[in-house]
Amino acid sequence: QLQLVESGGGLVQPGGSLRLSCAITSFSSDDFAIGWFRQAPGKEREGVSCISSSALSTLYADSVKGRFTISKDNAKNTVYLQMNSLKVEDTANYYCAALLVGYVCYELDDSNFGSWGQGTQVTVSS
Repeated sequence: QLQLVESGGGLVQPGGSLRLSCAITSFSSDDFAIGWFRQAPGKEREGVSCISSSALSTLYADSVKGRFTISKDNAKNTVYLQMNSLKVEDTANYYCAALLVGYVCYELDDSNFGSWGQGTQVTVSS
């Protein structure tokens, strides 16, 4: 069974950086497109980024373009989300999930994803 485990969250000041990791177990990471989503208290879950199974295609939400970078290390079965220039509004619980159908992400719709991890908290505060 596919399992995803997030790590790397923490407390960081505005303008700082964090790198989140999504470890994929039981399957090879190049079998799946992987997405990152986030949910802040009282808000709906929103898509952040996605990377295709081949890692040749990526997708970003407008709110994070130019600041976040998604990447994949298939040798380590891990997907990363490098977050730079963090803002207070980036504070949320971050989740990774696998695209249920297909190998390329065309939209960040969480209904198209499954095998959700438990999440990792990112808090941006001074």
